[in-house]
Amino acid sequence: MSAATFGNDPLQASDSTPAGDRPAWRTLADASRHTPAESAPVSRRQVLTSIILGAVAVLILVAVSGSLAASRLAEKESVNDAAKNAGLLADTVIQPALRDSLVSGDKQAFAIMDKAVRKHVLSPDTSVRVKIWTPQGKIVYSDEQRLVGKKYSLGEEERDVFTHPVTRAEVSDLSRRENKFERGKGPLLEVYRPVWMPNHQPLLFETYAPYNGVKERSTQLWRGFAGITVSSLLAVIVLMVPIVWRLLGKVRQSQVQREALLERAVEASTDERRRIAGTLHDGVVQELAGASFVVSSAAARASAIGQEDLAAHLRDAAATVRRGITGMRTLLVDISPPSLETSGLVVALEDLTSSLEARDIDVVLHLDPDSVEGLDPENERLIYRVAHESLLNAMRHALASRVSVSLRAEDDATVLEVADNGIGFDAGEAFDKPHEGHFGLRVLVDVAREGGADLLLATAPGHGTRWLLRVRHDGHR
Repeated sequence: MSAATFGNDPLQASDSTPAGDRPAWRTLADASRHTPAESAPVSRRQVLTSIILGAVAVLILVAVSGSLAASRLAEKESVNDAAKNAGLLADTVIQPALRDSLVSGDKQAFAIMDKAVRKHVLSPDTSVRVKIWTPQGKIVYSDEQRLVGKKYSLGEEERDVFTHPVTRAEVSDLSRRENKFERGKGPLLEVYRPVWMPNHQPLLFETYAPYNGVKERSTQLWRGFAGITVSSLLAVIVLMVPIVWRLLGKVRQSQVQREALLERAVEASTDERRRIAGTLHDGVVQELAGASFVVSSAAARASAIGQEDLAAHLRDAAATVRRGITGMRTLLVDISPPSLETSGLVVALEDLTSSLEARDIDVVLHLDPDSVEGLDPENERLIYRVAHESLLNAMRHALASRVSVSLRAEDDATVLEVADNGIGFDAGEAFDKPHEGHFGLRVLVDVAREGGADLLLATAPGHGTRWLLRVRHDGHR
């Protein structure tokens, strides 16, 4: 094992690939997006705030929709009322005051009609304008005398009234030429129906009612609707709050219990791993070591008495036992690295790389002891686990002859970088379509994301693999 100090590229001393051709870093886990939602406690205040905001949104929606509905209903009722009122006026006031000579402009006939209209029809609350038309579009009477004698084109609906005698009402189109003297009075309801002179000739009676009644009726309808709706919604909220409060209490209690169970499960798993490691170390490993000494001693005795074939077989057996011991000790480090808690992260990483040397892989270490300052035990376990998975991938899949492990401090973080000169791989394909049983990459990403760390990968076929883990110290996440 050799030690060297490198910069950002742990393999730059042996990598002949031009810097411009090296694979770019690919972010796999981002600490800035780390949101441990599963461990965050349920906030009653947040839930209640959400309920209140939801209620406000519902109130606004109800207010808008209710206002539109009330306005349309009030307009419809006002139009119907105006039509009924116009029909009553036509039968009781206009029809009796009609004279045949009104069409020819007779002043007496006009005076009789004008007196009846001003006395019984015109009113600021019910009617602000009256017009009487001939079927040809000539105005033969109006309380606005400037309109009398004028001729305008009747609309299709007005003409249809002569064919189908009914009372019709609508919101007036004040942009039409014949309505120029009604402009400035606000929106008006226009009502028209046929009337008949004594000689049975039809005329069109038209009256304009103010729109104020629509607004007042709309307000009345909205108040009644809003009162019922708001009171019902408030009653539902009042009933929901204690129920939601109790449910949140139970959820929070369940969450606390689940976290306690998980913590006990983790502790139990750690204790079990330690127990298994201790049992193997004190039992199987010691017995294998004893067997190795016995077999080596037997090989020496066989060689001493000239039985070289037997001695060779015994030496091979001893070597096999020693390899088994080495593998067992590597497995013990994987199961429960004792050096991580007893000697610290730097020593644990040195022990971790010993298994690579047994496979004839050159290991280069740059482990800065000062880089572990500010790391809590959880962060140390996170770095160790990522290093473990990275080295396993390099050993099993990369076909690497050289591996570099760097541990350094950068600003407010500790950075682990593991690089190899192996065959590399297509990162996109590896994550989108992983080979069966190859979950190491996913494990690395999940471990880093759950630990709130940054994890970057730089690799491509034929260009080796580099992993970079950045763990921010407490208070800087």
